[in-house]
Amino acid sequence: MGIETSKHANAFLPNTMDFGELENMLQAPSVTPICLPVEFLKGITRDFSVDQELGRGGFGVVYKGILQNGKMIAVKKLFEIRVEDDQFQNEVTYLIGVKHQNVVQLVGYCAESRWEATKVGGRYVMAEIRKRLLCFEYLKNNSLDKHLSAESCGLEWHIRYDIIKGVCSGLHYLHTECRIVHLDLKPQNILLDDNMVPKLADFGMSRLFGQQESRVITESRGGTLGYMAPEYITNGVISTKSDIYSLGIIIVELMTGSREYPHSSEAPFEHFIENMVGNWRHILEKTMGHKTQEICSQQVNRCIALGLKCLNPDPNERPSAWDMLQTLNELESTNGCFDKNDGPAVVTYRE
Repeated sequence: MGIETSKHANAFLPNTMDFGELENMLQAPSVTPICLPVEFLKGITRDFSVDQELGRGGFGVVYKGILQNGKMIAVKKLFEIRVEDDQFQNEVTYLIGVKHQNVVQLVGYCAESRWEATKVGGRYVMAEIRKRLLCFEYLKNNSLDKHLSAESCGLEWHIRYDIIKGVCSGLHYLHTECRIVHLDLKPQNILLDDNMVPKLADFGMSRLFGQQESRVITESRGGTLGYMAPEYITNGVISTKSDIYSLGIIIVELMTGSREYPHSSEAPFEHFIENMVGNWRHILEKTMGHKTQEICSQQVNRCIALGLKCLNPDPNERPSAWDMLQTLNELESTNGCFDKNDGPAVVTYRE
């Protein structure tokens, strides 16, 4: 499915449609993402003013777009030299049909091109000037990386726990309902809404699997070092378990404030889990009653064990997002209360 381009800003619009009608369409809660002219996006971002910047990354700058009624959307202006059209088309076409509370909602996009005479080495040549922009629901709490810190401060435990569950839910939907592998899951690509509900974002690197496929092998590598699965880095193997590995790193980071974790043998894992549970128990006892402390300590125990299991070097030994959701749901069904004589959950890796 291709994305239209145009030489003129208003070429996407019927003659009878003005910018006010576009604003009305964007405000509809069940709106299908619409193609927007760059002039409209310049207007709501004050010509992409620095004052409207929400953030910037390796592929573009995100601006706050303000509609006439005060509603805001996030406008991501992609760098022309960094983003290939296939990446842009991937993100648009994948997200148009995606609707889930833990996946960021695409509301519009812009794909305009024009040719301009540019002087190069003393002579003029015709150069294509491309404008590629993506528009999303506005999430005022920014991305998860802005909230990560050591476990002694920052997000409260129940928020971290809900974020882990929400990311699992979003991944399960992408993997099973959409057959999409994200391939660049990291805290910067997890956005948080007003209620700190996590939403997966940035699908430029994603891959769509056919009905009969469970994995593919690619020659090209994309993603972010530190979050990429080892089989993807070494052999180009892509599967849903690639995202699960990234999720394991994020869980460790959410619970410890860093990406450091033991890499082999049962004893270091047991010691690592015991330390994490002990650290969090010390934090929780300052603000919670005894029963709530026990519930949350069991959640800490289970989450760090799941995070380490996600980091198994053998992708077949990693849980699925659904497995993780089931485990967390079972934990809640017993109110998080387990036999106090139970030791910390230990994850054993096979060499």
